[in-house]
Amino acid sequence: MGKEIRELCILGSTGSIGKQTLETIDTYGGFRVRALAAKSSIGALEEQIRKYRPEKVCVYDEEKAVELKARVRDAQVKVLAGMDGLVEIASDPDNDLVVNSVVGMIGVRPTIAAIEAGTDVALANKETLVTAGHIIMPLLAQKGVKLLPIDSEHSAIFQCLQGHKGPDGSYPYQADIDSILLTASGGPFRGMSYDELKSKTATDALKHPNWSMGSKITIDSASMVNKALEVMEARWLFGVEPDRIRILIQPKSIIHSAVQFKDGAIIAQLGTPDMRLPIRYALYYPERKPEKSEKLDLLALKGLEFDVPDYETFKGLKLGLDAIRQGGSICTVFNAANEYAVAGFLAGSIGFTDIYDMIGECMAKHVNINEPTLDEILETERWTYEICNSRF
Repeated sequence: MGKEIRELCILGSTGSIGKQTLETIDTYGGFRVRALAAKSSIGALEEQIRKYRPEKVCVYDEEKAVELKARVRDAQVKVLAGMDGLVEIASDPDNDLVVNSVVGMIGVRPTIAAIEAGTDVALANKETLVTAGHIIMPLLAQKGVKLLPIDSEHSAIFQCLQGHKGPDGSYPYQADIDSILLTASGGPFRGMSYDELKSKTATDALKHPNWSMGSKITIDSASMVNKALEVMEARWLFGVEPDRIRILIQPKSIIHSAVQFKDGAIIAQLGTPDMRLPIRYALYYPERKPEKSEKLDLLALKGLEFDVPDYETFKGLKLGLDAIRQGGSICTVFNAANEYAVAGFLAGSIGFTDIYDMIGECMAKHVNINEPTLDEILETERWTYEICNSRF
């Protein structure tokens, strides 16, 4: 593991993943909290400052940052704000690991900054690879930096591929992979018709049957847009073309994902639906820390049910797969339109199936850029928001 105590930076420390990351290091140790960042939850962030005594914190909301600075003036902590603040704490050369669990495309630039500083990244921000995978993956190789997935599905695939290196030492050894089996619970609306989805409210969509997550990702799970985003991520993380990534509905969320190899063997990762396992694996990789609560009991399972996704009902899934097959800036359009639409749905200004309409309309109007630069990615995001704002 190298250093006995490692310096940790957490982006999104007041969200679900951020809080569980802090709980994990409370239990297992091995890290000192060097920096924390939150979007606007300064009450929770103040509590974290007083408990963990980081050297720097960042609040993305600049007005809230001013308020926090006044509240913690008795603490020895530097308070930063906005994107510049996120980039500053992510690029600190004394960081040993940056956990990026912010929601949205604000996570892309800090990820790049951390990699350019030569720091390993534990990633729970989907947008980084969805919009900029073609930039991130070569940069990782150039800097010799690890990208450790925190999403349960990608952590599962990562675990299934451990030790699977090719003759030249490359990892993972794509030539032996037949397909990636990306599992999904199907969310709270599994089995419903498209007409039934039209009347669903945010309260309905936030009732996930298995997982406890933040509101945005829970809505994405209900719409199954989340699974399309995960295909985009897996394509970059594991170097497998989209058509070799299969989505399977596994309602109990016991099999978190699997890899089928060309000889027919399938290696799967199973566990309880608990994000603490992938968080621990990313933090302490390659060491496995003991689970101190309930473990999966195979004898208690009466069976494992599988099904195929309903692409006609959950139209966002099909739109996302269309986007990843095209590649380029259309993936940013898909992601940004969904972000805008989900915010509108949570606010009660649009209906559930309007999420799909908003994504589809933006994608239809976009002129794709095959290899967008970071500036072009951010401009595409701005363009998408303008289209959404003018239409809905």
